[in-house]
Amino acid sequence: MVALLIVIYIVFISLGLPDSLFGVSWPVVHTEFGIAESFASVYSIIVGFCTGGVSFIAGTLLRKFGTAKVTFFSTLLTAAGLLGMSFAPNIIVMMIFAVILGYGAGAIDTGLNNFVSLHYKSQHMNWLHCFWGVGVTTSPMIMSLFLTGETGAWRNGYKVVAFLQLSIAVVVLFFLKRWQGVEKSCTAAEEETSDAGKFTDILKIRGVLTSVLSQGLYCGMEFTLGTWGATYAVNSFGLSPDVAAKWVSLYYGGIMLGRMISGFVAMKVSDKMLIRGGIGMSFLGILFLALPIGSASLIGLLLLGIGFGPVFPSILHSVPERFGAKYSADITGYHMGGAYGIGFAIQLAFGYIASATTFKITPFVLIIVCACLFGVNELTEKLVRENKKS
Repeated sequence: MVALLIVIYIVFISLGLPDSLFGVSWPVVHTEFGIAESFASVYSIIVGFCTGGVSFIAGTLLRKFGTAKVTFFSTLLTAAGLLGMSFAPNIIVMMIFAVILGYGAGAIDTGLNNFVSLHYKSQHMNWLHCFWGVGVTTSPMIMSLFLTGETGAWRNGYKVVAFLQLSIAVVVLFFLKRWQGVEKSCTAAEEETSDAGKFTDILKIRGVLTSVLSQGLYCGMEFTLGTWGATYAVNSFGLSPDVAAKWVSLYYGGIMLGRMISGFVAMKVSDKMLIRGGIGMSFLGILFLALPIGSASLIGLLLLGIGFGPVFPSILHSVPERFGAKYSADITGYHMGGAYGIGFAIQLAFGYIASATTFKITPFVLIIVCACLFGVNELTEKLVRENKKS
């Protein structure tokens, strides 16, 4: 299991690599293609729909093909999507390859998160998502090297990341048989508790809907900053695209740091406390982002990232504990699908509103969403307690 855990750590890097690439390149891409800034929300809709759609059926795919095969083929899909985007002659072709990218991301995300929540402790979930932070922090740094002002240079950033994805797929292929062997032994031990459930029956379990909503509200904040963070820095403070990309890397670096710290904290405290602590830290980061101190307020991105760190992995890791292991694959898939759907809807709405008004509203919108996240998470905890008593 140790060797497999190392492979999963590596695969989590591949999960993060594509996630921040589009947002940091967009200030250059939209100019080259001659389209409005707000069109980035269309990309978010496409990726969110594809990723979320696959997540809702991921439980069935995982039971049929296993986590190992789903992970391998999904990583190949993300590599193909990124490579296609790098050669896209126009925005339409770029969006077609975004569909491939979205489908690949959805299946691998649900599969790995469910596998880890069932077989590893909370600290591993946080550390694994820390490696997602490695990927999502690295890609803006890679892209910043190619945002030189030269027409089409951004395409090389996509090619480099596509090559990294392909390399990780090769690693998974090398360990494929060993991973499948571990899965078979785990399945034999769990076959009495792992099962498929009807969509409507699962949603009737108290706390599932609000838990999915809390995941979606979190993703709404993360996606908003990931897609529009660079645009916010460029429009609000007059920074160049390459400098803005570095600030976004700081944000993702904060998420990575937050998850690294949370892995150690998780040895002593529960997922519930990690979620609450993360939301509280996020409030502080947003308040710093709103300070009238010019571009120095962007340091709030680091604080926000640290706060965001434990929220996503802790909600996912708590699924078996909150709702039992029997339907965990399906419920995890619903969390991923709902998170992407709700998250991208929030990011979409923000993109159009900010483009029509000003991106200076960013911290004020974030504080509203963060407050809603706190309230919905507390409601989830209440419903879970009531469900366990009944």
